[in-house]
Amino acid sequence: MLQLEHITYEVGEGELKKKILDDVTLALDERFVAFTGPNGGGKSTLAKVIAGIIAPTSGKIYLNGEDITSLSVTERAQKGISYAFQQPVRFKGITVRDLISLAAGKTAKVADACAYLSQVGLCARDYIDREVDASLSGGELKRIEIATVLARGTSLSVFDEPEAGIDLWSFGNLINVFEKMHEKVQGSILIISHQERILNIADKIVVIADGKVQNVGAKEDILPKLLAAKTCQVLEDKM
Repeated sequence: MLQLEHITYEVGEGELKKKILDDVTLALDERFVAFTGPNGGGKSTLAKVIAGIIAPTSGKIYLNGEDITSLSVTERAQKGISYAFQQPVRFKGITVRDLISLAAGKTAKVADACAYLSQVGLCARDYIDREVDASLSGGELKRIEIATVLARGTSLSVFDEPEAGIDLWSFGNLINVFEKMHEKVQGSILIISHQERILNIADKIVVIADGKVQNVGAKEDILPKLLAAKTCQVLEDKM
């Protein structure tokens, strides 16, 4: 279980100080949780606080009852937290097999790499020896990054807008990947997204705006409200 208690994150000093996160308190133990809300509302910042990329100004973070607030990114990774960036990092000179081996903590055999890559819809023999560089498309990089998360087998996997920067065909494949992860994962998946198709496979939806939790609950309760609000906004824009 992930618990956030009174998480606040501020930037700037004096009169220019601004709260990016404002007293966020949450308890998350569902298999699939989606963070959504307007751009600039604090979603990605909260994900980075959870992963340890940035430290909160105040508040506490607990993973399975253990206070991890002061732990670094590496220490949190060792505790079982994975983080997938909005724009996956490219590594010139490192192959897909190398990346999966690093994630798994051991040299990945062809069969091992095939198992992880096939789960994200990629043929191992076409990718295992390719470098993780500019020759790969955005959709391919996203799926390879997800394969490395699967290889790590962590208890909490955080994805920051996995749909960003990919084409519609690749997005459709990503949805299939996350649906399968939802069925098979032993831990929890936390995804930041605006996409209805991703929200629709979540167990819990957390709406974040202005640095605060505006709403939280089961998909069946939250998603209809979000869609209704979106429809109203479209109608207002047309008037």
